[in-house]
Parts: sequence; C-alpha cells; structure tokens
Amino acid sequence: MDYKTQSRFSDPGDHAGLFDALPDDIPGIAAVVRNLLIHYRGGGIEFTGERLAEIDNRWVAAILATDQKRNGTALTEPREPVDRVVGCCRDYTLTFVSVLRHKGIPARSRIGFADYFAQGFNPDHVVAEYWNGDRWVMIDAQLDPAEDRPFDVQDMPSGPFRSAAEVWLGIRAGDLDPELFGVDPGSPIGGAWFVRNYVHYQLAHLNGDELLLWDNWGAMSDRLDGADVDLTDRIARLMVASDNGDETATKEVDELYRTDPELTFAGRSFITSPTGAPFAWVDVS
Repeated sequence: MDYKTQSRFSDPGDHAGLFDALPDDIPGIAAVVRNLLIHYRGGGIEFTGERLAEIDNRWVAAILATDQKRNGTALTEPREPVDRVVGCCRDYTLTFVSVLRHKGIPARSRIGFADYFAQGFNPDHVVAEYWNGDRWVMIDAQLDPAEDRPFDVQDMPSGPFRSAAEVWLGIRAGDLDPELFGVDPGSPIGGAWFVRNYVHYQLAHLNGDELLLWDNWGAMSDRLDGADVDLTDRIARLMVASDNGDETATKEVDELYRTDPELTFAGRSFITSPTGAPFAWVDVS
C-alpha cells in the first residue's frame, strides 16, 4: 500500500480543506487531534445516547462532519472537552494518519497492546507510525507529551507497545499470559481469542482497511475452539518478519489479505459496538 495515499477510511472528503491550515510539525498535528477528539472511556466524561454513538464513526470525513456541525470553527480553535468528538484510540490514530497523508507524509495505523495504561495489564490500543525519510517513527497521538512517562510518546521505543502479531506469537510460544491482554483487567473481553482477532485487525489496517475495533468478518471469532489458528500463526509470522524488513514477507502477507476470503474485508461486518446497540450485520460501502 502507498501510505501517502488516503484510504476510504482516512479520506477527509469534503472537509479536506480543514487540514490545509494545520501545522506541518508532528507535535502540532498531534495537538490538533487531541483538541478534536475525546476518548469515550478515558476522557473523564460519561457520554450516552447520540453522543456515545459517535464512537461508531467509521470515516475521518464523518468525524470532521460531526465536529463542524457542533463547533463550526478551524480545527486549531480550542474545543471544550465536552464539545469534542467522542471516539477511541483508533480515531485519534486514524485522524492523525489522515492529516499526515494529506500533507504527503506516509503514515499508517498499528494495532496491538500497550503496557502503559494499567499496572501489570496490557489494554488493546492503536498507535500511528509515519515515515520520516529514514525510518518508521511510532507515535501515540492520543497522549499529551507533557505527561510524565518513561518514554517519548512521539518517538516510541520498542516495548511499551507491542503489535498484536508479536503478542499472539508470544502467547502461542507460551512466553506471554493471554489473560494479561484485553480491554480491561477482569473484563471477559480479552484473552487469546481477543488477541487473535487483533492480529486480523492489524493486517486489515496495514492494507488500508482501518476498521472499527468492533467490526468482525471472515475468520474472526469470539472463541478459539474451531478457529483457524494456523492461518493466524501464518499472518502473524509474516507481519513480524515484514516489520523486521523482510520485503518478501510483506508481499506475501499483503497478497494473502487481498486473496484469502477468510482475511479480506469485503464490505460486510458484524458489529459488536460498545454503545450497547444490538449486534448486527451491516454493509459498509
């Protein structure tokens, strides 16, 4: 994939002009994203009804439309937290990626787990990477760099965030405890089946299908019994090899995503949204 090109999910559409006046520096762009969005669980405000439903915005164009309907000002103008668009880590990352692609900077989202939100636990998380001309730089655009953390959130080292593929292979090797990976400590939404699904999200996002974290399709399942774990093993190994510079692995796993119906998102999703709406199949056009 050409990571300088907008995907159908990252495309700002009719609101692309809002990006023209944004800063060109990475810290400035990330600050604008934090001004635009508020996390539905981590922002200190309880959202319900139509406001909570904003987390189902699939498209950056929809996020921007929601903001402009409510605020109607330049994205650099300060927004009160309650007036920001309700989203999650995926939305911070996808919006950040969208701005960078608009400016011609290759950028992509990465799916995995972070060790810096809960002591001894690794919640699911989405961060961004951009190409600085020499290497991929990882950034957590959701986090304010002024916060006290033992690493630079705008140039993250390996370790605090691990890709879903890395975690899955660690679980399969017996090196990682699957119960330490999920939504929250003690939540039933976690464990090996959950990590496995995130491997499939990782592959989709890397191929420009930056789906919601509650979209479900193909070989994804809420249990391991009967699941095609061999397929997940294969794509996880290939994605880790790709991250380590193996171009052959990159081509192979991308080809698998395009051709294997168990992996390819073909426009139909079973939605398990945390809004509480009934789970249902939807067509994503």
